[in-house]
Amino acid sequence: MKNLIGRKLFLLLSFLFCFVTVNATHNRAGEITYVQLSDLSYEITITTFTYTLSFADRPTLDVEWGDNTISTAPRISMLTLPNYYRRNVYKIIHTYPGPGVYKIVVQDPNRNANVKNIPNSVNVMFSMSTILTVNPAMGRNSTPILLNPPYDKAAYHYVFIHNPGAFDPDGDSLSYKLTVCTRDDGKPIEGYTLPPATHSIRVDSISGDLIWDTPADTGAFNVAMEIQEWRNGKKIGYVERDMQIDVYTTNNKPPVNGPLSDYCVEAGQAVNFIFSASDINNDHLTLKSTSGVFRLGSCPAQFTKVDSVAGRASSRFTWVPCHDAVRNQPYDVIFKSEDDNPDVKLSDISHMKIKVLGPSPKVLNAVPEGKLIRLSWADYGTSVIAGFSIYRREGASTFNPDSCTAGIPSSTGFKKVGYIDGSSKTSYPDSDNGQGLQFGKEYTYRIVAVYPNGTESKASNEITSTLVSGVPVVRNVSVRSTDAVNGAIFLSWKKPLRLDTIPNVHGPFEYLIYRASGVGGTTYQQIKSIPTINLNDTILTDTLLNTQSSGYIYKIELWNNESGNRFLVGEPGYASSVFLTISPGDKKARFVINRNVPWINTRYDFFRLNETTMVYDSVGSTNQLTFTDNGLMNGKSYCYLVRSMGGYSSANLPKNLINFSESVCTTPVDNEPPCQPQVSVISKCDSLYNNISWAITDTACFSDVAGYKVYAKMSSAESLSLITTINDKNIFTYKHHPGETIAGCYAVTAFDIHGNESQNPVMVCVDSCNFYEIPNVFTPNGDNINDKLVAKTSGLVEKVDFRIFNRDGMMIFKTEEPRIEWDGTYKGKIVSPGVYFYQCDVYERRISGLELFHISGFVHVITTADAKVNSVKTK
Repeated sequence: MKNLIGRKLFLLLSFLFCFVTVNATHNRAGEITYVQLSDLSYEITITTFTYTLSFADRPTLDVEWGDNTISTAPRISMLTLPNYYRRNVYKIIHTYPGPGVYKIVVQDPNRNANVKNIPNSVNVMFSMSTILTVNPAMGRNSTPILLNPPYDKAAYHYVFIHNPGAFDPDGDSLSYKLTVCTRDDGKPIEGYTLPPATHSIRVDSISGDLIWDTPADTGAFNVAMEIQEWRNGKKIGYVERDMQIDVYTTNNKPPVNGPLSDYCVEAGQAVNFIFSASDINNDHLTLKSTSGVFRLGSCPAQFTKVDSVAGRASSRFTWVPCHDAVRNQPYDVIFKSEDDNPDVKLSDISHMKIKVLGPSPKVLNAVPEGKLIRLSWADYGTSVIAGFSIYRREGASTFNPDSCTAGIPSSTGFKKVGYIDGSSKTSYPDSDNGQGLQFGKEYTYRIVAVYPNGTESKASNEITSTLVSGVPVVRNVSVRSTDAVNGAIFLSWKKPLRLDTIPNVHGPFEYLIYRASGVGGTTYQQIKSIPTINLNDTILTDTLLNTQSSGYIYKIELWNNESGNRFLVGEPGYASSVFLTISPGDKKARFVINRNVPWINTRYDFFRLNETTMVYDSVGSTNQLTFTDNGLMNGKSYCYLVRSMGGYSSANLPKNLINFSESVCTTPVDNEPPCQPQVSVISKCDSLYNNISWAITDTACFSDVAGYKVYAKMSSAESLSLITTINDKNIFTYKHHPGETIAGCYAVTAFDIHGNESQNPVMVCVDSCNFYEIPNVFTPNGDNINDKLVAKTSGLVEKVDFRIFNRDGMMIFKTEEPRIEWDGTYKGKIVSPGVYFYQCDVYERRISGLELFHISGFVHVITTADAKVNSVKTK
């Protein structure tokens, strides 16, 4: 890397060289794009378009990263284009020191001579820039790729259109605007003006078309446009294209493209049409299309020639987008026709948009089960999606989405109430996050498929359902005894009334009782049939159950059992038992309540068995589904049960319903680790050790601590490993001597007397010591005192790239030896006394591995025999 001082020195020398050698100017257009590789690392691509008839050539370009560092990017490819253009592509990887907004600048001497809207253009630096935002919270981001090269020519008094063909691989929104061409350091060119136009020159902010209507002069003109990236309504960066347009006086007229239409299609639906263009001069035409849709690996589009005769040509665009192509933003497709006129080759550009949507899922059913409604839908038919989002509103809607609408707008009244992960899922139980839906309300549902990039498919069909309390309204599902084999549950239900209002219901009747394991079970088995005439048989005790390990849900059906007229009366009643799960903690017991009932439980009372009286005593109440009983004794067994209290909300339905859970037992145990210590690390660079210190401010937590474990790693590629165990809870510091490389990461955990160790410790890294210093003066006069330029270094430095230059810019010494050891000679002779400029790339072993940092400065060489100098060192 080179710092900015060295860079400007190089640019000054290059500028003077280019001033003398005017023929060396060559830059006509360019842009900078990047791809994010990790949280802080990016691959930068610099694309320049140069004049092939120029003698100038750049195998490398310097990149100013915006973090006070510079790197040299090598050229990886060259491509010759029409109109004496050459496309040069340079790539390089850079890692930023941390989050921030960075402006990347690349500059190269110089611009072409005789650019009419840039004063003295031959002596103006050509520069490009882009803004890069490093923000892990924003997610990964790569810039748009500009697919349409800027080499087209314009005709005097004819409309000229250029479109960069921007394709954003992340699917971010793009906007476009004109900006000012820049000079050295990315500053605006003084005196720059837009090219003259008979009407206007502008950029369509949505399509990206640069429209020059019409060129009012001939010659070379430069314009610049910003392609801005937007995500979630925020601007996150931009790419700048600086391009040259040559305007000619000609009798040739540009070709004319045929009309285009935008498309909205579902994945799997074909886009197929013929694009045509004509030329009034009867020139032969070449048709081209550029878009991100041709770059999709799983389902690329095709653009194939159909016919081409003098004055007319046509090609067919075909694309069957796959599920991988679904995204929020439409795809821009650019179509260009180029004529082959011997005077000046001209072109016409048109564009269209294709929006790809996920197909609508097909909802099949919405079945009420107790206080939940179970949705089911057809298999979506692809593994590409991430899952499904569930939307709900009260009452039916009038939402009728068009062919271009994805997702479900909030204006429809639908709200997202759930998400289920997995492309193969086909059902979802909506229980309002475990609180239970309400009786008497109509619930309307739609679902959407969700793609990995967050895009939602088109909305499904709409389906409406409501909870059914059942003709037999369930009152009790209460555990009477807890046992793995001989458990029992008491069931009761309200006698159905006013059956005489239902047509064809005459009796006799029959209750059918079904049971399924688990409070949300669906595999029902009939356990009882109760024939009845007067419907008064409304209780049942279900026995021989494993109430110790499982809860149960019941379905009660009422049948009209008349001979020749048997049918189900109304809907079944559903309700489950209250099932309690328990887990031990340190001097505590934790509970989770599970239930699925059609009424609302307003309170849960917890009881603990008193071993003296053998009576369950109350220990607390809650209206939540979790509870903790504290203040217990570790190693002692405790047994509990819970009583639920609630009722139906409707006025004519039962209230004051009481049901009991099974009894559960647990033995508290110290299985909880102490609190996590707060850690800080300070490097003692001169003494080559790191001081790790920690603290626990919570006194209750500190009382549980028995000692600490200290972990370390010396590079990011390693895993933390234990370096010491401290068995004294009152020691809060540790000195670690890792050797010459003291950069590292540390973590400290606390443990108790039972060996429980705090989890997920916070890792603190230090990498602040610099071990490389170059003196700024030495005296190669043969007195054996300070006769060599010797750098102060350590084992941290693996190698250097040291170069020193005289005042004419000529390199007189270089070495990779970290100590440098320059004796002040050039070609065997002591150099003249004076000040010499050096640049040095230092390769150090750091946490992230071998890292490079750049230093530069001046060294004063003194050769007098009586020189006595106190050296000041540069770091």
